[in-house]
Amino acid sequence: MGYWDLPEGTDCVGKTWTTTKVGTALGLVGSAYHIAAFQPDSALAVLQRATSTTVTMATMGAIFGMATCLSSQARESPDDPLNYFIGGCASGIFLGARTHSAMTGTSACLGLGTLAFLTKVGKMEGWKLVGPPKL
Repeated sequence: MGYWDLPEGTDCVGKTWTTTKVGTALGLVGSAYHIAAFQPDSALAVLQRATSTTVTMATMGAIFGMATCLSSQARESPDDPLNYFIGGCASGIFLGARTHSAMTGTSACLGLGTLAFLTKVGKMEGWKLVGPPKL
């Protein structure tokens, strides 16, 4: 069962769990690349960097999933792309709070909100980024 299999605004816990898992996976991959590119001095520094990045991304995924689902319920418009903007913006605000930077929070709110909004619109309208190969 995937994120898109359930109707919007239902099973908030299940949807939040799915987005948390995706955030965790992205955090693990991102921290692995960051550790490979900028090698820390000790094993403790590796563990701290990997944990910090992974927990931050997992939390952002959880915030997105819960904010999107609760917004769908509260606004009583489950398929509105604005719910996704709200979820993306909430995740961006958390990132700004985590980095202690209002500018990071503001730009992440707008960027992640817009990305989530366009993702929902694309899903609703059947946009394809890549198609089958032309032979």
